[in-house]
Amino acid sequence: MTERRHVFEYAVLQVVPRAERGESINAGVLLYCRRLDYLGSRTHLDVDRLRALDPTADPDDIGRAVQAFAEVCAASERAGLAADEEIGRRFRWLTAPRSTVVRAGPVHTGLTLDPDADADRLLRQLVLPIG
Repeated sequence: MTERRHVFEYAVLQVVPRAERGESINAGVLLYCRRLDYLGSRTHLDVDRLRALDPTADPDDIGRAVQAFAEVCAASERAGLAADEEIGRRFRWLTAPRSTVVRAGPVHTGLTLDPDADADRLLRQLVLPIG
């Protein structure tokens, strides 16, 4: 008998330092699996790539903004959320369209046996430098 895979949703965190140029770098992933009551994130801000897009961008400020997404996923007290805050609502709030320097891209779906492993895989495939 094969293990049952569960539907998950994910979005890539994008950093858009200069909206007028429309250029972005990927800085993390958000992953939500309702069936397994899972909401997680993985982040990595490549400062060299950020500076290539905008030499005036402040990597510390942008890094804090990226980290804020992770804190909302974890329902950390720093994010002002209770641990029992419904995770589906948090995911929908995080992925709602916004015009800020750090924002979530479109939501995509997949199937998972292990959402932690898939969050790691998506970070490697979509965010971390190749090579």
